[in-house]
Amino acid sequence: MHGEYKVPGGKLVVVDLDVEEGLLKNVRVAGDFFLEPDEAILAINGALEGAPSDTGAAGLASRIEAALPAGTTMYGLTSEGVAVAVRRALAQATDWTDYDWQLIHEPAQSPALHLALDEVLTAEVAAGRRPPTLRVWEWAEPAVVIGSFQSLSNEVDPVGAERHGITVVRRISGGGAMFMEPGNTITYSLSVPESLVSGLSFTDSYAYLDEWVLDALGDMGIKAWYQPLNDIATEAGKIAGAAQKRIASGGVLHHVTMAYDIDADKMTEVLRIGREKLSDKGTRSAKKRVDPLRRQTGLPRGTVIEKMIDSFRDRYGLTEGKVTAEELARAEDLVRTKFGNEEWTARVP
Repeated sequence: MHGEYKVPGGKLVVVDLDVEEGLLKNVRVAGDFFLEPDEAILAINGALEGAPSDTGAAGLASRIEAALPAGTTMYGLTSEGVAVAVRRALAQATDWTDYDWQLIHEPAQSPALHLALDEVLTAEVAAGRRPPTLRVWEWAEPAVVIGSFQSLSNEVDPVGAERHGITVVRRISGGGAMFMEPGNTITYSLSVPESLVSGLSFTDSYAYLDEWVLDALGDMGIKAWYQPLNDIATEAGKIAGAAQKRIASGGVLHHVTMAYDIDADKMTEVLRIGREKLSDKGTRSAKKRVDPLRRQTGLPRGTVIEKMIDSFRDRYGLTEGKVTAEELARAEDLVRTKFGNEEWTARVP
């Protein structure tokens, strides 16, 4: 069995192993990390050898920590990262490069249709009728997208939303409300098979699926990092938020909204951002919570998107695609029956 895991902000860990009578055998840990002293790698292999194959990541990491020689130093490597690589090997997880990725970047669509497409395309990937897909959104109108479990009345000021012509929709993933305006937001979705995140905890899967965009931002001169559970941040502040949904048929939807530019005054008139939520982020002002990419990159929005797509293509390959007529018809039906329906939007009043 073979498993790979790139430690967030670190290096690649590769594990090869066998399982005999429910125990790990012939464990071999490798990678482009740095480790001192040399014999520490033998200690890691020895700690994993003979471990029950149903041991969780935390248990495997504890075995490694207990076996490391005194004074061991890891560079780009953690005991937890090795443990995750083991779990991915046991789960027979796939890797980004195992797939022929498809890009969908089509003209502007309504907020409700975007949410419906997320559900339809992820189901198609899960069923094997579509390859894993990166879809970049273009917004036809301003919107607030609230999380699946958020209270509509607690999150949105209806007077402010009406005054500014803001459409309010509810997505299938959890997380917080997002304020979107055409030209001021960069949003994308990843629709992937569950095997891509096999062996990862829910938290680790966020970091894993965000890694490529951190690299893309780095290519543009922005040092960004994953901030648990679902934020992407820089020294200047938060620049993006992610949300995920696992669907019953075996697909994973991971979508991210990035702030290119923001009308902070309008946002605070539309969203009810409570003091408790702001204090949790370490600031008293909603205006300081999100730092636009326009200021940090100095690039037009379209150029930022192009550079992100190019970065993904360089790493994993990416071919141009489109939403099929059948997928669009199913999505439009979901708009009528769900995402454009007041009953769904207000399902948590």
